[in-house]
Amino acid sequence: MTGSGIRAADPAAPVVVAARRTPIGTAGHAYKDLTVELLAAPVVAAVARDARLGAGLDGRPVDDVVLGNCMGPGGNVARVAALAAGLGNEVPGLTVDRQCGSGLAAILVAAQAVRAGEAELVIAGGAESASTAPLRTRRGESEPYARAPFAPDGHPDPDMGPAAEALAAARGITRARQDAYAARSHAAALAARDAGAFTEEIVPVGGRHDDQRPRPLRVTSLARLPAAFTTPPSAGSVTAGNSSPISDGAAAVAVVPERLRAGRPGLRLVAGAVTGCDPALPGWGPVPAVRRVLARAGAGIEEVAAVELVEAFAAQVLAVTDALGLDPLGADAGRVCSGGGALALGHPWGATGAVVVTRLFTRLVRGGAPPGTLGLAAAAVGGGMGVAALFEVV
Repeated sequence: MTGSGIRAADPAAPVVVAARRTPIGTAGHAYKDLTVELLAAPVVAAVARDARLGAGLDGRPVDDVVLGNCMGPGGNVARVAALAAGLGNEVPGLTVDRQCGSGLAAILVAAQAVRAGEAELVIAGGAESASTAPLRTRRGESEPYARAPFAPDGHPDPDMGPAAEALAAARGITRARQDAYAARSHAAALAARDAGAFTEEIVPVGGRHDDQRPRPLRVTSLARLPAAFTTPPSAGSVTAGNSSPISDGAAAVAVVPERLRAGRPGLRLVAGAVTGCDPALPGWGPVPAVRRVLARAGAGIEEVAAVELVEAFAAQVLAVTDALGLDPLGADAGRVCSGGGALALGHPWGATGAVVVTRLFTRLVRGGAPPGTLGLAAAAVGGGMGVAALFEVV
């Protein structure tokens, strides 16, 4: 499917002209000794090189680096990564924290700067090293705390696992569908990897060329796993098998204005949105965010050829796709996360929102989709938010 035709060219419209990512590693394994800037820097450098290969951008300086990151270590990860990437002392950096939507939110921030005429080449994305993130301790306490609050006292503030369980119950998402979707994500990722679909987007890091996690899964094996977030486990449906793992990785894109694209293929940002929702059900966030970007673009979901959702939990993906009228286990399997997603590849929190845009870039731009083809990226965010972006092939 494609959109209703390429929109009139706006010389200031932000366009993604390059996109790369690291292989994704499971926390404590592949990249257990690599700090976040060491994950981000090779990707930032590769995207800057890729962008400058195009006519109109040759030799152009990078105006800014904007990276999403959730877990620290602070010190402005984007600026540290920009220096580590060798971009030069004059290139600044901005670190964005919108939790699991940080990488996508960073791309929207970069696009806003480009559209406003304040920048002409911005590298944007995200990076996360759960393996090396510091433990945090409140003054006067001897034990580190698990996480900062997503909402203030008096508001619901569930951890994401119990929140996924609550969303599954609220939207009637069965255990069988969750397990089927998880198995499908792994199978799709393995098939994509074997077909070479990840090769051009991956920057080898730490001696790895492939994602660590995808593996063959049987629904019968998944069905034997206990629920992870309820007592007793038999009362729940969200398990380790249909949830994403804690992961390490980075991804980035280059954003430039249409007037500097010089005929080069890319993804033009049509509309972006960040919305709020009930903090008790944060997994619902992509639904209002996607509806808003589609309304702004005057497009229907049926016009979107490729959809990439951050697969934090199978329950969340299915609740969102049900609400949007998509069937990823049936008619829309070729549209929704067709190469697998975070359930199979892993979920480096601050980076995954940029990973899904990189996947869209590969599917549509590297894949040779015709101009006017629409692609959608979206993520749910702890605390009750959603981030979404609609892109168009140019």
